[in-house]
Amino acid sequence: MKERKRKPLVKYDPSSDVLYIATRRGVEEEFTEIAPGINVELDRRGNVLGVEILRASHTLRDFLKSLGKGHEVA
Repeated sequence: MKERKRKPLVKYDPSSDVLYIATRRGVEEEFTEIAPGINVELDRRGNVLGVEILRASHTLRDFLKSLGKGHEVA
């Protein structure tokens, strides 16, 4: 039987301006800040569980502009 890959779960909370991308299920043991406002959550074995982007509208503004999509993030 072929294993089906799950798509990452993406959640955005506009009230706190946090974007979360879950890559797998598990219990968070620790997190590492890889850039200002960008945290990677890890399980006890060091597997990546997800990525949390704080102040997402500000952090991603330049990225979205660079894509040429013309989307303004509130």
